[in-house]
Amino acid sequence: MAPSQNPAEPRRPAPRLYLVAPCDAADLAHQLAEALGATDVAAVLLRLPETDERGRVNHVKAVAPTVQGKGAALLLDGHPDLAARAGADGAHLSGLEALQAALPTLKPERIAGCGGLETRHEAMVAAEAGADYVMFGEPDASGRRPSFDAIAQRVAWWAEVFEIPCVGFAASLDEVEPLAAAGADFIAVGDCVFGAGDGAAAAIADAARRLAFAETVA
Repeated sequence: MAPSQNPAEPRRPAPRLYLVAPCDAADLAHQLAEALGATDVAAVLLRLPETDERGRVNHVKAVAPTVQGKGAALLLDGHPDLAARAGADGAHLSGLEALQAALPTLKPERIAGCGGLETRHEAMVAAEAGADYVMFGEPDASGRRPSFDAIAQRVAWWAEVFEIPCVGFAASLDEVEPLAAAGADFIAVGDCVFGAGDGAAAAIADAARRLAFAETVA
């Protein structure tokens, strides 16, 4: 957990939710509309289907009005070259190499976020290179992620030292509150929302309540 802030220092803005959308949902636009209508969401990360370029662009354009109409930023998972053509607000890149390759395409008009950062040094290099945020705790391609304690420690370190926002990835709703308490500026939720038995709207509303509670005890 991050050390208490000095009362003289400005308080960080309240953390917000960052929604990671599934790529294979047949009714994705409807699910997103319900989730975004349930609470405030800062950004939606859109995973693109395995199809040709035109199919990917059409997929983005099909959900962009739903997301952006609610005031959330629409970010593509990779594919920075498609962001402008498809009307997205930016892209999330995995690893330093992908970030550095994408920056000339995205900046300054669009958001460039970065995850897949295995060390503190890599996170610092990403920030120095121009990332608009760094993400900690997301699963890799095989579904593995660091221990939750390690993720929370990384978030707390970042929040204490750096001003560039960090996103803490919550694999379950129970991780939302401790990540916020550790100092994450955004809490990413994905499968724990879209895979919830009560539906995405109810799950993300629950996440928002946990986020609000974390603020009241901070």
